[in-house]
Amino acid sequence: MNYRGRFAPSPSGPLHFGSLVAAMGSYLDARSRQGKWLIRIENIDPPREVTGASGKILRTLESLGFEWDEPVLYQSTRHAAYLEAIDTLQNKALLYECCCSRSEIQERGRVGAEGVIYPGTCRTRVKLPSAKGSGRRHALRLITHDQTVSFTDGIRGILNQNIVREIGDFIIKRADGHFAYQLAVVVDDAYQGITDVVRGADLLTSTPRQIYLQRLLGLPTPSYKHLPLVTDTSGRKLSKQHRSDPINAAAPVVALLAALKFLNQPLPPETPDTVAEFWTWAIAQWNHSLINSNNYNN
Repeated sequence: MNYRGRFAPSPSGPLHFGSLVAAMGSYLDARSRQGKWLIRIENIDPPREVTGASGKILRTLESLGFEWDEPVLYQSTRHAAYLEAIDTLQNKALLYECCCSRSEIQERGRVGAEGVIYPGTCRTRVKLPSAKGSGRRHALRLITHDQTVSFTDGIRGILNQNIVREIGDFIIKRADGHFAYQLAVVVDDAYQGITDVVRGADLLTSTPRQIYLQRLLGLPTPSYKHLPLVTDTSGRKLSKQHRSDPINAAAPVVALLAALKFLNQPLPPETPDTVAEFWTWAIAQWNHSLINSNNYNN
């Protein structure tokens, strides 16, 4: 199958250096293998979306010389596909309503790979007739099983996770009615024919859940590579949420060289005069095996 990669930012703020590293890793992996590279704007969380951020991200990528091969896909246009996937899971009796509050989960759960593990409270909760219901909003959780999901990361090697023990039954539709990231990313990767996912290690623990969902929905599983995270001086991951400094589009080559250096790739002997010269060098030199798999902060 021909290589199809993607970069999928959320429009919660401008592009920062950590996002640039992820974009560069996915772009170089695609271009070095004569593959296609797509952009998907993951705007399924309106409360976190910043007005105008999608346009700013795309303009910054353009100024840095990134070129995408198909129209940008916006997740806000994909609700019907997510509902169809939920129907498939419901027909397999794999979903249940959960009305637990965060405090209730904190009280009963134990700490796992991503904070407190959902204790399964609502799995066996008796449902009240709608006329007598409590009126509490509910999320939809996916039933997980006591089995290990394994996959080979192209940088870190073989990784394993027992989802029910380390994560618990996870949400695919939130109580506020918004679709969860885990569901949307699986549906859209399949829709766009993505064969290879290169992204930050902050999503490493999400990958087994996505593979689990892919199997339940009968969707293909891409190959995965997870890049080391960029952190600030306190060791905290750079993020839009923490208002990390945006990329300086006025000095694109400087930013690109910094990202290439972070990925431990060979640097050109002389500073390129243009972004086009930079990409010609970087694509020809790309070697993901040079990325330091020990340099992870997750």
